[in-house]
Amino acid sequence: MSSRHPEIVWAQHSDKVYLTVALPDAKNPKVKLEPEGKFIFSASAGPEDYLYVTELDLYDKVNVEASKISVGPRHIFIVIQKGEKVWWKRLLKSEGRTPPYIKVDWDRWVDEDDNEEQETSKFDNFDLGGMDDFSKFGAGGEADDDDEELAESEPEPQSKPVEEPEIHA
Repeated sequence: MSSRHPEIVWAQHSDKVYLTVALPDAKNPKVKLEPEGKFIFSASAGPEDYLYVTELDLYDKVNVEASKISVGPRHIFIVIQKGEKVWWKRLLKSEGRTPPYIKVDWDRWVDEDDNEEQETSKFDNFDLGGMDDFSKFGAGGEADDDDEELAESEPEPQSKPVEEPEIHA
């Protein structure tokens, strides 16, 4: 069985990267974020339970402990804390063409040139209290036995049920 890629939109501020994985009714989502900037996602969705998988090598290192995730009925929203407060030239480490399933989230985007006042937008003040940290997904910075499971064709059920967090706008 082959896998598909979910649509991902992204934006950045000097200290954070915002990723939104658009996958309505995702079942058994698995998300892993590693300190060196590796982001791995898998879930099944749709009436035929198609497998959606993506693995991204992000531009630079990230702070896994300070990053947050929220699983909603239509998308998975991730706030990734950058390892250093620097502007990334692009989302991915590779300089090649960005995959077609990755797009810019212009609603959350802040230009590097914008002053600090503009950078503290409604998304910087976004209430992260309703979001989970990555430890709930077994996605800390250290390798664990779930690494191989993400690469397999069928995602395994999570050991802990994922509660639907409230999203505060």
